[in-house]
Amino acid sequence: MSDDAYKAGRDIAVKMWGEEVAAARESRASAFNRPFEDLVTKYCFGEVWAEETLDPKTRSMLTLAVLTALTKPNQIKVHVRGAIANGVSVEEIRAVLIHSAVYSGVPSGVEAFNAAREVLAEMGLDE
Repeated sequence: MSDDAYKAGRDIAVKMWGEEVAAARESRASAFNRPFEDLVTKYCFGEVWAEETLDPKTRSMLTLAVLTALTKPNQIKVHVRGAIANGVSVEEIRAVLIHSAVYSGVPSGVEAFNAAREVLAEMGLDE
């Protein structure tokens, strides 16, 4: 795919998760899910994340808040790593999750904290 939005989206993914992770995700795509993976890269990252009104750090914090509200621990794990890469501190991640739990419910907050803590521990950032 030679589309500019796809390239911009891939560049953002590399900045957030590294070349190795971006390449692995691409290589694992099958005939079945490749169209979806391309859509995520092109539109989610290449169009929305590349839009310059909000900086990547703010986008990461918003993403963690929404994923907490939706109780999506697997995606929280992915985006905690991206948030750290985008300059979000552990303290800011904690504050976002607490703030989100107040508005989306304690059970959602529990799932978010469990997911975030697992990733932060893997990264050596669990205080």
